[in-house]
Amino acid sequence: MDFNMKKLASDAGIFFTRAVQFTEEKFGQAEKTELDAHFESLLARADSTKNWTEKILRQTEVLLQPNPSARVEEFLYEKLDRKVPSRVTNGELLAQYMAEAASELGPTTPYGKTLIKVAEAEKHLGAAERDFIHTASINFLTPLRNFLEGDWKTISKERRLLQNRRLDLDASKARLKKAKAAEAKATTVPDFQETRPRNYILSASASALWNDEVDKAEQELRVAQTEFDRQAEVTRLLLEGISSTHVNHLRCLHEFIESQTTYYAQCYRHMLDLQKQLGRFPGTFVGTAEPTSPPLSSTSPTTTAATMPMGPSVADLAPPGEAALRLEEVAPPASGTRKARVLYDYEAADSSELALLADELITVYSLPGMDPDWLIGERGNKKGKVPVTYLELLS
Repeated sequence: MDFNMKKLASDAGIFFTRAVQFTEEKFGQAEKTELDAHFESLLARADSTKNWTEKILRQTEVLLQPNPSARVEEFLYEKLDRKVPSRVTNGELLAQYMAEAASELGPTTPYGKTLIKVAEAEKHLGAAERDFIHTASINFLTPLRNFLEGDWKTISKERRLLQNRRLDLDASKARLKKAKAAEAKATTVPDFQETRPRNYILSASASALWNDEVDKAEQELRVAQTEFDRQAEVTRLLLEGISSTHVNHLRCLHEFIESQTTYYAQCYRHMLDLQKQLGRFPGTFVGTAEPTSPPLSSTSPTTTAATMPMGPSVADLAPPGEAALRLEEVAPPASGTRKARVLYDYEAADSSELALLADELITVYSLPGMDPDWLIGERGNKKGKVPVTYLELLS
């Protein structure tokens, strides 16, 4: 108990000395040991790295999970060291609703058929999003979070310790300066007279005491200087390690971009397949316009994933033998023709298709070997292929 009380009193004395030194520095009443310019630049770079890493981490979390309530829930699970429950993505939830709607509204109607096809595409998009979130969390968010919760906490701890060592050093310098000033005063202005020998004895005794105080202060200064230099070296090594952190974060950033490119490439393919199934081929998917961004370097690790194939032409999508089919030479079958009402406007992709206007009536029929998603439509003396999903077949 006695030892603990002594230690407590010693710690309180050190804390008080540091507080006095810090306060006097703030008011400009005490000198402060300045760090060299290179050390200050290392500190500034470390602070900047920490601040921007926090911002990038937070915004990436928002990108991967826009729902703030879900982010808070995941944060609590991580702090409690519990596994985050699996969460249905928005795309998968939309696919579920569309499939249920198609089942209730009629899966054989044009609207129901389209709902089923879109639901399947949205399901694929949701699965791709889930894979992207998982990959990005492991390859990008986790290293950033490890830096903030591991390396940066160590750097901050050593910086606080360096600050305390610096306060101890400056307090020792101030104590030595005061002791030398008092010793000089006691030496140069002795208070003695021949008729007063007692004052001479007291003055000599005070001078000896100040000599001892100077020796003690010099010893404390040497110890404080050694501890400060040692702590400064430790902190410097940690700050120089920020360069390795940048290299690691650069590698993680490349992996994040690669996973993001793969994700968008998958989304592109799924949507292109959906466009094929729905029978619409907008010019943006088939076009030959020049790209708006420069091509990736052949040495880039993401070149393969980023290179998306252009949409196929209508001729490429036609069944075998149909591309050479001349519709003007095709005669309608003797039986099997039906009337159909057009549901939406449709712009023909090429000369083999028939442009449609909403609510008009046309005659449709099928030919052997045709794609079941297409029919031959006639309007007056015009004839061409039409997509089934744009029609309501009448009896």
